[in-house]
Amino acid sequence: MRAHAAGLLCGVAAVELLIGHAVWLRRNDFVDEFVRTVEESTRETTLLAWVDWPAAVAALDAGRLPCSGSEAGVLRVAASVAEGIPVDLGEALSSVDAHNLVLVAQAVLRAGGIPATASGNADPGVTG
Repeated sequence: MRAHAAGLLCGVAAVELLIGHAVWLRRNDFVDEFVRTVEESTRETTLLAWVDWPAAVAALDAGRLPCSGSEAGVLRVAASVAEGIPVDLGEALSSVDAHNLVLVAQAVLRAGGIPATASGNADPGVTG
């Protein structure tokens, strides 16, 4: 997924959010239905993968991807960052736990062109 998104700030930000979240990419129902792949032949064959964001959000809206509010919020934000799919940030972020809120903030910074290293080392365990 990183290779497919390389060079696209928003694409990279969304992919890193999903990878850091570590839930959606471990769910067979999500990966089997919404992660697309293609082989790229150069010197070495590389498998490229990407998310069908509109289909994933449609399935979420239809109740076909049961999940926690935090998981839904992360997926909706990632889809919005990746492809501009509208999201109600108030609703999405109000259910995201502290750890995932840090990941969302880092994704927003990446999408804006600020490298992850510049986003600091926010401690997801800190609440306030």
